[in-house]
Parts: sequence; C-alpha cells; structure tokens
Amino acid sequence: MSATAAKAVDALQGAFGGAILSTHEFRGEQTVVVAKDRIVEILRHCRDALDFDFLTDISSVDNLGSEPRFEMVYELYAMTTSQTHLRVKCTVAEDESMPTVTGIWPTADWHEREIYDMMGITFDGHPDLRRILMWDGYPFYPLRKDFPLAGRPSEMPDVAFTDTAPLAGGPFVTSPSSASTVHREPRSREMP
Repeated sequence: MSATAAKAVDALQGAFGGAILSTHEFRGEQTVVVAKDRIVEILRHCRDALDFDFLTDISSVDNLGSEPRFEMVYELYAMTTSQTHLRVKCTVAEDESMPTVTGIWPTADWHEREIYDMMGITFDGHPDLRRILMWDGYPFYPLRKDFPLAGRPSEMPDVAFTDTAPLAGGPFVTSPSSASTVHREPRSREMP
C-alpha cells in the first residue's frame, strides 16, 4: 500500500482499533500512539502492509515525574514507495522492558543498545543487549533527567578517567576568537 502518512494512520486505526491510543498531526507530520503490548505487531504491519520499509531511528524520552516514565519513539519511512514519514510512539514504565524490533528491522540493533545504555530501558529478545557507549559495569544511565549535568565520578579509574577530558595535544584544535564559526570549528591540526 503506497499512501500518505494520513492514509497510513487511517489504515492502522482500521486494522488495530483500540490498540491505537491516539493520533495527531503537527506541521505535516503524523504521529500514532499505540499500546505497548501491540507495538511489535503494529510495527510489523507498518512494514509489511503499509510499505514503511526503513526504520530511520528509535529514541526514548524521559518524562521524569510522570507515569509511565518513558516514551519510545519509532521513526519510519516508506523509502521505496511514497517517501512518507510516520512516527509511532508508546509508553513504558521504569520497571518494564520493551520487546525488541530487531526481527522486523535488523538496524534496530544499535538503536536499542544505545537506548539501553543511555536510558536503562531493556529489550526482551534482543540478540546482543550490552552497552554501546559506556563501559561494562557503569552503573548509571546518562540521558535520564535525574542524572546530574556535571556527571558522576567513576569508581573505575583504570577504565575511564574521572577528570575533564584533556584537549591540549589532541588531534583536533579550536581557535577561540571573534572570527566566523567556520574558523572557530574544531579541525585537524594538519589543516590550515
């Protein structure tokens, strides 16, 4: 089915009824909020029946103070047919896990690992759920809103340093000045 995002939303409502919790359009973008327990089925339908063949991104939002605390956001794109974008969302509580969608889009692998690493949301059935940016054993989730902006000291000095990352002597330099942004941007030491 090659269709606009609005037609895709109508098709999802027809196929899944009460599992579609809400829909909205903002600045030409369509968003569908769905029941978490039907997310895999709905996303598979988006791929197979609605031609959303490309998973652009998966992200998460920390709504600290709300319950459920987290929101999962799936950005889909119909690359080979209508060049249409669709956003699918669902909520997940802090003590819950999400089902993996790596069986639908293999590219979900690293997206889900990053969400696990930065937010602490786990994915049931993920083939290799381990940290992707922070080191193994790191006890915090840096993108949660209750994580301090200044960071937390590491108890593992052999794995990561606890001081500010040194820039002097590194491969990139910046030039603080009143010059244009182009001239202030970090660049390789070899570049003029």
